[in-house]
Amino acid sequence: MHYYEVLLLRSSAPGLTYHFHHVLPIGSVVSVPLKTTLKKAVIIAKVENPDFETAEIVSVSDKYYTSEQMEIAKFISEYYFSSFSEAISLFLPFGQKSVQRSAFSIQKRPTLTESQEQAYKSLLIKERALLFGVTGSGKTEIFISLIAKMLKKGKTSIFLMPEISLTPQMEKRLKVYFGDAVAMWHSKLTKKKKVSILEDIENEKVRIIAGARSALFVPLENLGLIIVDEEHDDSYKAMTRPRYHARDVAVLMGQKLGAKVVLASATPSMTSYYKYDVVKLEKPYIETKKKYHFITGDTVNKPILDALHKNYLSKGQSLVFLPTRGNFKYLYCEHCGKTHLCPYCSVGMALHRNRRHLKCHYCNFTEAIADTCTYCGHTPLKSERMGTQEAIEVINNAVEGMQIEQFDKDSITTAKKLKEALKRFESGESQLLLGTQMLSKGHDYANITLSVIMGLDHILGLADYRARERAVSLFFQIAGRSGRAKEANVIVQTGDADFFKNYLSDYELFIKDELTFLEMAHYPPFASLARILIAHKDEAKAGKITLDTVTKLKAFKDVEIVGHGKAPVERIANKYRFNILLRAKSRVPLLKALHAVDCREIEIDMDPVEFS
Repeated sequence: MHYYEVLLLRSSAPGLTYHFHHVLPIGSVVSVPLKTTLKKAVIIAKVENPDFETAEIVSVSDKYYTSEQMEIAKFISEYYFSSFSEAISLFLPFGQKSVQRSAFSIQKRPTLTESQEQAYKSLLIKERALLFGVTGSGKTEIFISLIAKMLKKGKTSIFLMPEISLTPQMEKRLKVYFGDAVAMWHSKLTKKKKVSILEDIENEKVRIIAGARSALFVPLENLGLIIVDEEHDDSYKAMTRPRYHARDVAVLMGQKLGAKVVLASATPSMTSYYKYDVVKLEKPYIETKKKYHFITGDTVNKPILDALHKNYLSKGQSLVFLPTRGNFKYLYCEHCGKTHLCPYCSVGMALHRNRRHLKCHYCNFTEAIADTCTYCGHTPLKSERMGTQEAIEVINNAVEGMQIEQFDKDSITTAKKLKEALKRFESGESQLLLGTQMLSKGHDYANITLSVIMGLDHILGLADYRARERAVSLFFQIAGRSGRAKEANVIVQTGDADFFKNYLSDYELFIKDELTFLEMAHYPPFASLARILIAHKDEAKAGKITLDTVTKLKAFKDVEIVGHGKAPVERIANKYRFNILLRAKSRVPLLKALHAVDCREIEIDMDPVEFS
């Protein structure tokens, strides 16, 4: 008889011991009895004959996890503070049928410009690199060329995009070159469709998987390339356990599997720019003129309505961006556009009207509600914001006949709705795309001749050390959606025009300035951050767990407790929420401290991107 330690899949239960009459390899997927039910599990170790009774493994499936998958899952569970079972459950196991991949030739290849060709050749000789290309510079053609090169070598590729809102357009472009060798993978696929794609992977029909975060864990043999497009996007970070960052896990997978990793963005994250070799594409594919107009205000005002009307009459299409309505209001000055900041953390202070105070959600510094701008002396400070629905009403009343597509998470709830909205806009049936962050995600429309960017001052003042990076990145991304093939106007609504004017055509200059600030302020990439979240139905109990955890953390001298207290969103699903923000010069002491305090009552978010 042989004895094995197994872990139940998608569970945080500890390892359990079972027996079987044959030798089984580590990583085998098996079914085991637990009380009255059968559970799927993975074998993690062969063990000595135990001194207690064990149940028998009921069946062994033809699926298995490779040693590399097990190794990466181990890293994910230790670094992102989840159980090994939760981490390995991210991956899809391999089928028993192992095939020797043959080369695959494609008839058609994109023609590259001289600068694209140069970037392509540079990427070929680097194991991991950042492709820093301005919007509309033709990054996709380079990706396609790299994937084609891999196919020729008999290797497979994974192409990650931040959200499924990008998949319809990218699917079209990839299918032109690779046909059925491409499959799209994301959370909205039916179980039946997923099974059919996995079968196509096993019998070599599918060699390229493209899609959102989960596409990273599809079982492709002989992986040669991982592309992470729009690598700066926060959608790559999982907000539930395991709280992994797909971009960082992609880099780790590349190292473990010997695959090339290409990160790409027109507005790369500070960390990627700082850490990886940079390959640049400095000119757009089609150079068109863009005129920038800076206006003040925080609603859809007369200058915006006039510009939309004029563009509609001249048969152009427009785009209007509003920031998502956050859970908090921030005080800002309509005269200079600046947000009232915490004196200790350089982030916006949230307005708590019912308690009549301002509060920093990093260090918990509190002060009375300010009425005068600390920068320019203007009074009073404002806090009201406009939502998408109100904006649509105002525009509908002012511009007769214009069809508006609402492009946000409230209205685009399914892949079908997304495809239909994009189709109406592409065919010219609707003339205005109005929405939130979704609009900034790499969509390509030839006919947009007017972009309106609202609420940048609101983003600049968010309680987030990356507030400036998020605002400038959005500015570039939204402006980049227009003027792809025709001249365009970009209206930017801000009271802080001088700040944005500094960087109008040079995101790299912004990166260099911002890195200087981040180094002085001790934020990533020059430090490591972690956030501990405590949630409990009993407020006093949540508070006590928080204070007990803080007391334990004080023993670790290399770790700074930036702040602790009630979370910005104080209650969700009837649970009271508290958090602790930690910082250290490097990851090692931070991980050591976190592993020392980790327990069932707390949730740890390593390298957090969300602070509410």
